[in-house]
Amino acid sequence: MVRLAGVMYRELGAAPPALAQEQFTRWERAAGAAVRQRLGADLVIVVCEDPGIPGRLIACGAGTVAVRLPNPWHPDPRVGYVQWMSTEPGHRHQGHARAVLRRLVAWFEAGGIGTVELHASAGGAPLYRSEGFWGGSTGLAMRYRAWDPPPGSPEGSWGPATPGKPVGGGEPAGGDPVAHQG
Repeated sequence: MVRLAGVMYRELGAAPPALAQEQFTRWERAAGAAVRQRLGADLVIVVCEDPGIPGRLIACGAGTVAVRLPNPWHPDPRVGYVQWMSTEPGHRHQGHARAVLRRLVAWFEAGGIGTVELHASAGGAPLYRSEGFWGGSTGLAMRYRAWDPPPGSPEGSWGPATPGKPVGGGEPAGGDPVAHQG
């Protein structure tokens, strides 16, 4: 699972040389520990195996549950989040990611979780839109990341930011808040 998530992050530029090998290795260890700790509690993983090589994963996705404050439209404070959607390049466009996504959404729905969010790469956005994901109508999704300042900020897209100090303008990276990876 972590190996496939790494495939996704590498394609998004979060791999050496963009990140030091040591930093990527720390992420791999931390990710494996987080999966072991949370699996079965607030985390579910859905995978597809290679039919020609039993035990080799070719597609995966993870679903986590977060608790937020309720709002008038959604009094249940639980929100699902889909992440680590990844398919081996040689197995893409064969329905594996769609099958993984549908199983994740079904898991959320079976648990009574009616709101599910994700961040999509440009390549993944058409799949998510075709499965009913969209930007929503009650507010623009935005984020602040000290390690990933907005375009046009003096720090650049992967440079350091000063904690507590606003950087850049007000637009989320990539424009459409649903059509970029997070």
